[in-house]
Amino acid sequence: MDSRVADTTSVKDPQVLRHIVLDFKQMQDFVRKPLIMERADGVRYWDVDGKSYLDGLSGIFVVNIGHGNRRVIEAMKAQLDKIAFAPPLHGTNTAAVRLAAKIAEITPGDLNTVKLLSSGSEATEAAMKLARQYHAQTGNASKFKIISRYFGYHGATMGALGATGTTKRRWMFEPFAPGYVKVHTPHCYRCPYALSHPSCNVLCARIVRDVIKMEGPQTVSAFIVEPIGNTGGIITPPPEYFPILRDICTELDVLLIFDEVLTGFGRTGSMFAAQTFGVTPDILCMGKGMTSGYAPMSAIAFSDKVARAFWGAPEAGIEFSHGHTYGGNPLCAATALEVIAIMLEQDLPARARTMGAYLRQRLESLARFGIVGEVRGKGMLLGVELVKDPATRQAWPENVRIGMQIGEECMARGLIIRFDPDWIALAPPLVTTKDEIDEMIWILEASIEAVLSRHSGRKAT
Repeated sequence: MDSRVADTTSVKDPQVLRHIVLDFKQMQDFVRKPLIMERADGVRYWDVDGKSYLDGLSGIFVVNIGHGNRRVIEAMKAQLDKIAFAPPLHGTNTAAVRLAAKIAEITPGDLNTVKLLSSGSEATEAAMKLARQYHAQTGNASKFKIISRYFGYHGATMGALGATGTTKRRWMFEPFAPGYVKVHTPHCYRCPYALSHPSCNVLCARIVRDVIKMEGPQTVSAFIVEPIGNTGGIITPPPEYFPILRDICTELDVLLIFDEVLTGFGRTGSMFAAQTFGVTPDILCMGKGMTSGYAPMSAIAFSDKVARAFWGAPEAGIEFSHGHTYGGNPLCAATALEVIAIMLEQDLPARARTMGAYLRQRLESLARFGIVGEVRGKGMLLGVELVKDPATRQAWPENVRIGMQIGEECMARGLIIRFDPDWIALAPPLVTTKDEIDEMIWILEASIEAVLSRHSGRKAT
């Protein structure tokens, strides 16, 4: 290894940085002003220069119990003393078995069967493969299509991207395999049908029945959906949306898949968003907060109805034909078990509701700046739509990219948030205190002031 990487100052050398590629980053730009974290504790990061950052995003919707939790670290050390890898083709390990049982216990309904994996993309891919194999083994092999939503994001691998409806993440990799169908998302603030809730009669949900029938129910395998959509701006459906979807999928024998890689493990105020919205899917994908970022792990949990199609004699060949090298890794499983134990003991989903209500109140107070169109989300997952005129919902011109400006100003002032051209989002660790939320909002307010001062001298009213 290059000896220059041995000390923390040399990692900022452009000649060292040229060897790494980051997610969704233009490296030519990044090497000029790199952000390289050195350590973290609680709800804070410190970079290699010693600068502190408040983690207003839980890393990337991951670190639900906060950084540097000693219980988790000690549990990982203890597991390393026992076994770090088990032979996945031949058997499993005690931590994996216990974790699967715990997931069956905390998920809603009869999601009693669990496949352990390593990443969110693996989870959504596995869910779609499970749906196709399920139909093939229950006499409906022609049911192969996957319906998803525009603005949705389901992962970076090719199958997951096929279901993804966010253009900027997918266009350069097309064409994908056939069978992916998109419908509009339930974006009430900017309804794609130019309607208003509740007089719309939740057309965005009801139209799914028409889409399935036009495609042919005999060809549609599953509907995969994020309970709250991240990439479109924390898009949160009206309360009737998921019950309607559940009824449609049941009626037409289409499996309902919840992609809860982001919303799972307390984020929305319940252990899973399925519980927040009161609807149980056939397959639930999870990841991110599952280990709170201490180790890579994900999973899918599926219903007894689905599981029965994969239970039989070895010669029948109906076992789930899917696997990953690190699925059910004992170190990762032990980590997840300890994280879940902490979440349950401290009732962090309830804390997400309480602190989320306070965070929402503070975000709504930003209306005084005259650029807040809507605050939306659940629990500790909240987004702010930014507009030029709240009264008319007029958006900022595309070249302004107001959200990007505010987000970058926050970073410069020591606050990490999610930001896109027209919206920002905060999703701090569930252990965040009121004082820490206040500190985040003070930085956000100062950042908005700084950005608005560069636009025709606009300031808070």
